[in-house]
Amino acid sequence: MKNKLLNTMVAGLMAASHAGWAAQGDEIVSTAADQHSVAVTIYNDNLALVKDARRVRLARDINRLAWREVSAQMRPETAQLRNLSSPAGFRLLEQNFDFDLLTPQKLLEKYAGREVGVIRTHPATGAESREAATVLATNGGVVLKFSDRIETGVPGRLAFPGVPEALRDKPTLVVSLVNPSAGTQNLELSYLAGGLSWRADYVAELNAKDDRLDLNGWVTLTNQSGATYPDAKLQLVAGDLNRVRDAQPLPRAAMAMAVKEADAPEMQQESLFEYHLYTLQRPTTLAENQTKQVALMSATRVPVKKEFLLEGANYYYSGQYGELGQKMKVGVFVEFDNKGEGLGIPLPRGVIRMYKQDSQGNAQFVGEDRIDHTPKNESVRLKLGDAFDLTADKKQTAFRKLAGTSRYNYVFESAYEIVLKNAKPEAVMVTVREPMPGDWTMASESQPHTKAASGTAEWQVKVPAEGRATLSYRVRVMY
Repeated sequence: MKNKLLNTMVAGLMAASHAGWAAQGDEIVSTAADQHSVAVTIYNDNLALVKDARRVRLARDINRLAWREVSAQMRPETAQLRNLSSPAGFRLLEQNFDFDLLTPQKLLEKYAGREVGVIRTHPATGAESREAATVLATNGGVVLKFSDRIETGVPGRLAFPGVPEALRDKPTLVVSLVNPSAGTQNLELSYLAGGLSWRADYVAELNAKDDRLDLNGWVTLTNQSGATYPDAKLQLVAGDLNRVRDAQPLPRAAMAMAVKEADAPEMQQESLFEYHLYTLQRPTTLAENQTKQVALMSATRVPVKKEFLLEGANYYYSGQYGELGQKMKVGVFVEFDNKGEGLGIPLPRGVIRMYKQDSQGNAQFVGEDRIDHTPKNESVRLKLGDAFDLTADKKQTAFRKLAGTSRYNYVFESAYEIVLKNAKPEAVMVTVREPMPGDWTMASESQPHTKAASGTAEWQVKVPAEGRATLSYRVRVMY
């Protein structure tokens, strides 16, 4: 019934629209047709700075300007309108952000307690008749009061005498201003808005030996701000800005997104305060409800280091546990430096997805990991998953308490055996990393360790092809 109600109101709504704009005839209306440039700077945290430049003909002295087609998620307290042609004497008096959009239901709600026309069509003759009625209620349906009765539902089409002033078909910023001289002015409206976001996505492909990779970076842009930005100058800011969070954004319905890949050139970057600014070297259109990708960077034959890592825990150094794990997984990591041709630029936070060609030349997905903002010359380390053909058995072979009567002077000595098994047809090197609690001393070991950090011991264990290798060690810890 609700759908039927809305459908019967369409004709009346169109007629009311024309009448309503006449009621707002004292406004100077600016649309996207007046726009001669737009610039959008998008930040990481669902925030964008929009600069919308238009040529608008203003009268002298007081003007009421309706700036249409702004973002539906504009933060009106950040809006700033400037006159670039004649700034002297140009000043703002008041501004209102009208985001209550014109729909059949909204129009009906605004007419609660007011009179509308009810138009009926005779089913046999097609003749139309018109009768006045007052809208009593619109919740869960419509209640109309005629001169001699009250009816529910809509017995025909509704005709409205006009559109309420604050109800508009598109988000509109209405500004009352003083302009020093009549004529066409170059105006720029800048404001912060939600609904615009970006993220970095990277695609990497390993070579056959796992010692080189090709890396391509993309910027993925999503526009759910309620506006389109045609041929915009696009800039992106990477970094963690501090923001005062005192208001929730306007609720938005879920929106479908279309993906569009962009052509070269790539984005250029520069420092901006303590962040990094990326600028697309050509204008691009950010359509409403769209996701698009533009190239960020590209590098080929990047040297990469592959590591197999078995990492332990510190809890079993202060108690008796026995078996610590069977067929434990060995993690697979790759690492490369952010330097060299195609790299050596700040890499924005994002996800790197890794691929490798199979024996038939088809690229297969082999894992992904997220990176934080990474400065140039820093290392990028990715965990791609766990090795299928590498496992480990770990057990505690001895444990004893040497000293201690309180929680501050315990001394424990424990011994461990780690058996690494390799089902691969080639030998591999496995890093065994053990976090050591307290003040620790290695009492004995089957091969020397390195002290990677104050609380970390590491061994590089070579495991033969289709074989196994055993690491044993005894450690003394004091709390």
